[in-house]
Amino acid sequence: MASVSRTTRRRERILAVVNRDPMEAPHKTRTDALIAGGAGALSAVLALLTDPARTPDALGWVLLIASAVPVVWRRRNPLLALLAMIPLLMPYHALDNAHTAPMPQTWIALYTVAATGRPLRTLLTGIGVLSVMVTVVLTINAHEGMELLRISGWIVAVLFCGVDVRVYRQYMASVLERAERAERTREEEARRRVVEERLRIARDLHDLLAHSITLIGVQTSVASHILTVDPDRLDRRAIAASLEDIADTCREARTELRTTLEVLRDGRHDSHGRHDAEGPLPDLAALPGLVRAAEAAGAHVDLAVRAPAGRLAPATGAAAYRIVQESLTNAVRHAGAGVQVRVAVAPDGGNALRVTVIDDGTGPPKDGSAPGFGIVGMRERARSTGGTLDAGPRPGGGFEVSALLPFQEVEATP
Repeated sequence: MASVSRTTRRRERILAVVNRDPMEAPHKTRTDALIAGGAGALSAVLALLTDPARTPDALGWVLLIASAVPVVWRRRNPLLALLAMIPLLMPYHALDNAHTAPMPQTWIALYTVAATGRPLRTLLTGIGVLSVMVTVVLTINAHEGMELLRISGWIVAVLFCGVDVRVYRQYMASVLERAERAERTREEEARRRVVEERLRIARDLHDLLAHSITLIGVQTSVASHILTVDPDRLDRRAIAASLEDIADTCREARTELRTTLEVLRDGRHDSHGRHDAEGPLPDLAALPGLVRAAEAAGAHVDLAVRAPAGRLAPATGAAAYRIVQESLTNAVRHAGAGVQVRVAVAPDGGNALRVTVIDDGTGPPKDGSAPGFGIVGMRERARSTGGTLDAGPRPGGGFEVSALLPFQEVEATP
C-alpha cells in the first residue's frame, strides 16, 4: 500500500508539472539555468562521442557551450532565446564540427517556442529554422541528403511535441476552469439555501411567537380589566376562563416551538434543501383552532372554508394556514377585543386557492414606529408557492389581506 501511495503521489507531481503553464512556474530563472548547464554538458559529451572525426576545435567548443547559454532566458522570451542561438550555431556547423552535439539546447529552445506560442508563430519558426539548417548543410556538402532529412525530421518532431503539450495544457486549463466554475456555483447554491432556510426559520418563529404572544397579551389585558374595573363584583369565572385561555395558548405555543426545534436539530433536508419534518405541516383543517384562539382573545371570527376536491400540496396548505394565522394576530393586536373578522378560503379558477381575511379594525399602526415583519413574511410565504399577496386598508374602513396561491392537487396516501 505504501509503494502504491508513493507511486500515485509521484504520478500526481509529474502531471502537475506537465499541466502547469511554464510561464507561471516558480523559480523559472534558476531552473532554466540548471537546464542550460545540463544541456551544455550533454552537448559536450555528444561532441566527444558521436563523431570523433569532427571533434570541435577551440572555437567550436566556445560556440557549442555558448549556444546553451540562451536557454537560461527561454521562458522570458522563447523566440528571442532561439534567435540568439542561430548566430552561434551557424558558424559552428559551417566549420564542420559534430552536427549532433548542439541538439539538446536546440530541442529545448524549439520545444519552448512551440509550447508557449500560437500555432502560426510555431509554423513560421519551423520554416525559418529549417531554411537556415538546409542552407548550412548544403553549403557544407551538397550531397548530405540523409543528414538534412534527419535534422529536418527532428525539428518537425520537436515542434509537434511542443504544440501537443500546449493543446493539452489548454484543455486541462479549460477543464479546471469548468470545475472551479461548478464549485463556485455549488457554493453560491449552498449560500442561497442557507439564506432561504434562515428566512424560513424567521417566518416560522415570527408566526408562532407573534401569534401566541399577542393572544396572551390580549387575554392578560382582559383578566386585568376584570380585576380593576369593579373589584367589588369580582367575576371569578371570567378570570378563570381568561387564565385557562392563556394556559392553552402557552401549551400550543410550546408544542409548536418544540416541533420547530426538533426539525432544526434533525438537520435533514429534502431535494430542495428544505427541512423534512417528522410531523405534518399545518393545513386548512387546522384553521378552526386559530379561530377559537382568536375568539378567546375577544375577536368575533366568521370562518368559511371550501377546500378543493383533491388533497392540497402540504406547502400550499401550510402557506394558507400561516397567512390566516398572521392576519388574525394583526387584527387582534391592532383592533383589540371585539374586532369583527371574516376569513374565506376557497378555490379560485380551479388551479389556485384564494385566501381572504377582512377585519373592521385600523390595520397596522401609522404612527411612524418601526414596521414589523408580519406582512413581509406573508408575502414571502405566498411567493414560496408561486402566488401573490396584497394587504392594505379598505376604502370603507378596516383592513384586508388577500392571497392567491397556485396549487396542484395530490393524491391521498392510502
